[in-house]
Amino acid sequence: VQLVESRGGPVQAGGSVRLSCRASGFSFADYAIGWFRQAPGKEREGLACVAAGDSGRYYEDTVKGRFTISADSAKSTVYLQMNDLKADDTAVYYCPADVVPIDPYSPTSNSPRRFHYAYWGQGTRVSVSA
Repeated sequence: VQLVESRGGPVQAGGSVRLSCRASGFSFADYAIGWFRQAPGKEREGLACVAAGDSGRYYEDTVKGRFTISADSAKSTVYLQMNDLKADDTAVYYCPADVVPIDPYSPTSNSPRRFHYAYWGQGTRVSVSA
């Protein structure tokens, strides 16, 4: 399994960035793929995830409405569109993948930060300046 994030980079507050995560070594039909981030001096936090087969998309409240996760199975790529960026969004962003226990009948229970993943990308830094 290999996950490769695109380059993040610097961005001004209020701006937008789209990260991509190209996956290989597994089928989109079998694995969920998420986005996490780790800010300086803070613990890693889950942000969003797309269920296996793109059967559902889930967000933490902290980014709901600003961040959008999407998947293109033909390109084996998952995206994270981030809008209205703030200084607090400065972090290293990671995309992990694994089989996770998503409950399609209880969407509100599928909090991305709850899931544990075995496979992780190398991370990409996004720096938001005021």
